[in-house]
Amino acid sequence: MAPPVNPPRPQPPQPRVVKPSQPFSICRFIAISLLTLLIVVGIVVLIIWLVLKPHKMVYSIENSSIHDYNLTNNNHLSGNFNFTLRAYNPNKRISIYYDHIDVKLFFNSQPIAFSNIEPFYQRRRNVTHINVSLPTNDVALYGDIARDFKTQRSGGNVEVEVKIRAKIRFKVGAWKSSHRKLKILCTPTVNYSDSRKNYKSFPCDADV
Repeated sequence: MAPPVNPPRPQPPQPRVVKPSQPFSICRFIAISLLTLLIVVGIVVLIIWLVLKPHKMVYSIENSSIHDYNLTNNNHLSGNFNFTLRAYNPNKRISIYYDHIDVKLFFNSQPIAFSNIEPFYQRRRNVTHINVSLPTNDVALYGDIARDFKTQRSGGNVEVEVKIRAKIRFKVGAWKSSHRKLKILCTPTVNYSDSRKNYKSFPCDADV
């Protein structure tokens, strides 16, 4: 008689192996994607720069003068300040739309005149001359400003500040940019000797 066969002993359940989670996988994917995007954008910008080779616009003031000048005993100034703004676009492939242009005239930080310039379009590698007239009508000069104005006036020349604010757009082929703000600062000297023009050119600082 064969010995009895014992039934197989049930095996204990195997412990479930849990793979460690990767909490940083999404962050790593986002970081790689952003880095790739930055590299692509950088390459595109570099290609555009190499193709266009943009140059900074150059501005200066010429032919500054004043007409109908009068400074009363109580320091009220009247006159008509005139100058020529020279705008040079040295770029080969970029033209410029000047859509809105404000001009203010200052003496020792006090505004004394204000005007506008008509919008214009400047082609590539172009020099444009713009005649600007800034009338001053019975503007009161106070304290040290009046004294400094009289001192410079007695020497025949007065140094003023011309601040220009403009909205411009760039054009490359058929593409036009959105509006950019252009700021120009010039410090010309106005000749008071018999209302003659000062033919010296005064360079301006420009920032876009």
